[in-house]
Amino acid sequence: MGAHTLVTERRTDYRVTFVVLCLGVASFSLLQSMVNPVLPTIEQALDTDQETVTWVLTAYLLSASVFTPIVGRVGDKVGKERMLVVTMAALTIGSLVAALAPTIGVLIVARAVQGIGGGVLPLTFGIIRDEFPREKVSGAVGTSAALLAVGGGVGLVLAGPVVNALSYHWLFWLPMVMTLVAGVAAAVWVPESPERTPGRINVGTALLLSAWLVALLLGVSQGHTWGWTSGRVLGLFVLAAVLLPAWVLAEARSDHPLVDMTMMRIPTVWTVNLVALLFGIGMYSMFAFLPQFLQTPDVTGYGFGVSVTESGLLLLPQTAATFVAGIISGALAHRFGAKAVLVAGSALTAVGTLGLTLAHGALWQVVAETTLLGLAFGLAFAAMSNLVVDAVPQSQTGVASGMNANIRTVGGAIGGAVLASVITAGIRPDGLPVESGYTNAFGVLVATSALAALVAAFVPVIRARTHVVPGPQAAWEAEHHPEAADTAAH
Repeated sequence: MGAHTLVTERRTDYRVTFVVLCLGVASFSLLQSMVNPVLPTIEQALDTDQETVTWVLTAYLLSASVFTPIVGRVGDKVGKERMLVVTMAALTIGSLVAALAPTIGVLIVARAVQGIGGGVLPLTFGIIRDEFPREKVSGAVGTSAALLAVGGGVGLVLAGPVVNALSYHWLFWLPMVMTLVAGVAAAVWVPESPERTPGRINVGTALLLSAWLVALLLGVSQGHTWGWTSGRVLGLFVLAAVLLPAWVLAEARSDHPLVDMTMMRIPTVWTVNLVALLFGIGMYSMFAFLPQFLQTPDVTGYGFGVSVTESGLLLLPQTAATFVAGIISGALAHRFGAKAVLVAGSALTAVGTLGLTLAHGALWQVVAETTLLGLAFGLAFAAMSNLVVDAVPQSQTGVASGMNANIRTVGGAIGGAVLASVITAGIRPDGLPVESGYTNAFGVLVATSALAALVAAFVPVIRARTHVVPGPQAAWEAEHHPEAADTAAH
């Protein structure tokens, strides 16, 4: 357990804190998704080529994957509010540089700086667990987790209109304003963590973690471009295969591990992380390929020939369903348990992708199926986060939820790479994929989603022993929930 810090000052109302946290998560989520649909515009504006412009996405992916667990762990040690301000500052500075970037190289660097903001989600979960009344935690975690998926959908909707009305630079100006406001608000209103983990930051294991993640994700993300059997890709996979066990061994032997391997072996944690990997394959792949599917010209016999803006609007019901599911997930988890919600979300994902596989010839079918997927994403996202947060000691909330988010990202990268290869396995004379490419890709997602539901059914539900931090929050808990002062150990 972490060291206790006596908290005597009056703490900000948790509802104010929640508004600030949601603003931070939403701004990070928008930066994740708004750039994707306008890469051709950026390619033309900055006079570069398709292979180079994809690094605008790759740099962000690599940076976020590295910094999400590291920032979460640093927050556990030095203070979550302090690190939340740091992540908002990184997003603000990165957005400013990106908006003003004169060359593609500067833009890629700016996107790497923005990736530091990946730590906002684990920090948010940690602050919620520190500051919120116990009965409000699951709902708040569910809503903030769903916001990440919602932002992905909203970004697809906004990208086209923003670029058409203003320019692609405003895809960075608008989130910059949000992160600046969120950073100032966090510094003023979000109370500092009453819970700290003692010990130093293990730089060596942080570097090993970064190295194997970059090697794996770079190989996966560039495999389709460089060739899966190319020396560069195979070399990266071999490097990842060597560095991953080296990192695990180093963490296990460390007196001050960055990621506690004992915590990672908690049955609930590792099984939910496996679900996260499988779920990430489906969810992030849908975000990437559904707009592309909708925008395929109707002369192909299966596409709908809609514009970037229209494809975003068609997916808006999916985004709304995700948000609604995130809001109600807390109540559902309270009544049926977070495990049941996770199983339901994963199973609904399999049903939705099966629908897309069998029936995608009319727009109403696609909208209905993607709306069901949105509901599934919101339920599963929230349930995964709640299960992990509940299963670990309070002092490890940040790093545990950061690793869970990171594993979803790895799943998304793997899914995107695999589906890109499946979709482009058959190409028409005009260079567009044949319909069977999408059908087969949706079929792959049916299998991964069904497997996620199966694994979710075997997730053991445990709750870590918690302890009450002295101060006003403890008084609130003692007054309203005296029976919950110390939850039973698993």
